[in-house]
Amino acid sequence: MIEDFIKENKETMIKKLQELIQIPSVYSESKNPLMPFGENANKALEYMLNLGKSLGFRTKNIDGYCGYIEFGEGKEMLGIIGHLDVVPSGDNWTYPPFSATIFDNKIYGRGAIDDKGPVIASLYAMKYVLDNCKVHKRIRLILGLNEENDWKCINYYKKHEESPTIGFSPDADFPCIYAEKSILTSYFSMNYNKSNYDISIQEFDCNNNAINVVPKICSTVLKISSNIIMDDFIKAIKNILDRYDFEIDVYKLNNEEIKLTSHGVGAHSAHPDLGINAISRLIIVLDDLFKSYNINMELFDFFTKYINTEYNGESLRINCKDESGILTLNVGNLSLDNNVLKIGLNLRIPISVPIENIENTFMKCLSNYKKINYKKVDFKPSLHIPKDNYLIKTLCDIYNEEANSYLEPIAIGGATYARAFDNCVSFGANLPGQKDMCHQTDEFISIDNLLFACRVYAKAIHELSK
Repeated sequence: MIEDFIKENKETMIKKLQELIQIPSVYSESKNPLMPFGENANKALEYMLNLGKSLGFRTKNIDGYCGYIEFGEGKEMLGIIGHLDVVPSGDNWTYPPFSATIFDNKIYGRGAIDDKGPVIASLYAMKYVLDNCKVHKRIRLILGLNEENDWKCINYYKKHEESPTIGFSPDADFPCIYAEKSILTSYFSMNYNKSNYDISIQEFDCNNNAINVVPKICSTVLKISSNIIMDDFIKAIKNILDRYDFEIDVYKLNNEEIKLTSHGVGAHSAHPDLGINAISRLIIVLDDLFKSYNINMELFDFFTKYINTEYNGESLRINCKDESGILTLNVGNLSLDNNVLKIGLNLRIPISVPIENIENTFMKCLSNYKKINYKKVDFKPSLHIPKDNYLIKTLCDIYNEEANSYLEPIAIGGATYARAFDNCVSFGANLPGQKDMCHQTDEFISIDNLLFACRVYAKAIHELSK
């Protein structure tokens, strides 16, 4: 019967996902208290709530922070926790990132797999269960709008609404996630007065890169004093670039200023090895350049010695690894604002490693630097549920039955809403062996994946709500 439902609703699901993707729900500053994450995020929420209402569900907009779509009765609640916000699109897409273009049986667009496609699959799975199955719990699809930033949406939900008794987040991988690394976002900074140097940094532009994305482009404008000859300066830069296999463009803007633009490859910061970090490469070159003119930039020196992931050298190596994987680090931000130079890092820490171990190592490395300040701005504790837990076993069994496989639950470096609630795990919708397109250029979800996820989620909802 589920196959008949999916066949009947396939084109509608595709159309609704396209319409949702076409809403560019990137976080933006807002002074409207009913749209705390911006007009487009609010449009995405209203779109989903209206869709849910049209399918026969109860809906609620929770003060613009989030919302839910619900059916069923009972004291217990099965929660499905997804998000409608997306990271900035970046450039160089084959198709416009909010066009929801279909090509080769794939729907392309920012949010297609993270997390709009899985949310649509979950909603139509709920519709199947509503029309065809008996349940003994309330089934609630919770829709966040600030997952890609600091989770203000889900924190607001927890303060004002009931938490699920049991649940899953369709925002990761199949077959099921039993562990998620802890996540640390922190900044290293130093005061910087442009007038103190013969070579001064005028600005940085990282194309509004999100801290949890490997940056694919970063540029800076440098100004030289009359003590330096421009031609000699450009020659010095090119000599440095000859040492590295970096794609960095050099532009002469006028007789005093040049622009350097570093190119990389974007990726999710949980998998920095899949990308090329444009910021890291630019800092390495700038450090060499300033040192060649006897200018000491402590922040750049610290970075190249201890944070730099391009070459080993004296690079910081915190040798921690467990069943959840290794420590990973992404350099996601580089800025110069109000005379403060700042580098932002996003780390994914193995589940058995205390954050104190990481920060103590930072402090030890910083002991030789007097001008650098450290600040932790966000920390999300790890999630770990035993593999033999009922929820893990049930969801794995459902997936394996549908996929005709025998896969074990896995650990990831990503952060999902699963860790916001007790007795909740991540479940799909990326398929095993499939390249993770979250946060990447040309993000997509295959139509087959969308329909498969709907079928799996329907069976999971039915089983968990018995």
